[in-house]
Amino acid sequence: MSSRREELEQNLRAVEEEVRPFAPTLIVVTKTYPISDVEILHDLGVRNFGENRSSEGLEKSSSVSAQWHYQGEIQSKKLREISSWSSCIHSLDNLEHGVKLNRILEGEGRTIDAFIQLSLDGDPSRGGISESELFALTQGITDLPQINLLGLMCVPPVSMETDAAFAAIGDIHQRFIAHFPEATSLSTGMSGDYISALNHGATHIRVGSKILGSRQYD
Repeated sequence: MSSRREELEQNLRAVEEEVRPFAPTLIVVTKTYPISDVEILHDLGVRNFGENRSSEGLEKSSSVSAQWHYQGEIQSKKLREISSWSSCIHSLDNLEHGVKLNRILEGEGRTIDAFIQLSLDGDPSRGGISESELFALTQGITDLPQINLLGLMCVPPVSMETDAAFAAIGDIHQRFIAHFPEATSLSTGMSGDYISALNHGATHIRVGSKILGSRQYD
């Protein structure tokens, strides 16, 4: 355990030092990694964790008290479960989901933070909506009182050159906040590209393997 702790601490401090000039919210993505890693990272000071699977988030959040972020695909039937453990949802791209989520939260007397997921290429398998649909959806979401809209989330398509993709995301983000000045955050950038994302305005980065090492998928 001590060697794993040393590995995680070394990796975490290296990332923290690299991003310090940008002062982003660093979300450590722990999907497929054991709860023991989450516990070590929490002990090292990490307070924001991300999960793509609701079942994993539910399990890990019951052991480690922190700000838990859900960034996976949203299924309507999973909304109650997702909202039970996450404090922020990064992948809202459907008004129907927003309305259902708002109704669940209203019944429980609480609110949740959220990002609207933007798509640059319109690929439905990857989630997100195009800029042409963005403003109508955002207006609908801002009318839902239990959802605190923070801003936009985007995962660049692999077909685009990295800096060009983040430049495009940054341009859309600027147009977005001109219309919705209360929702200024931008969640984009992962282990392989977060510096480029930060250079183009990211406020939240989601880093997994750069801190935790190569993933072991089941």
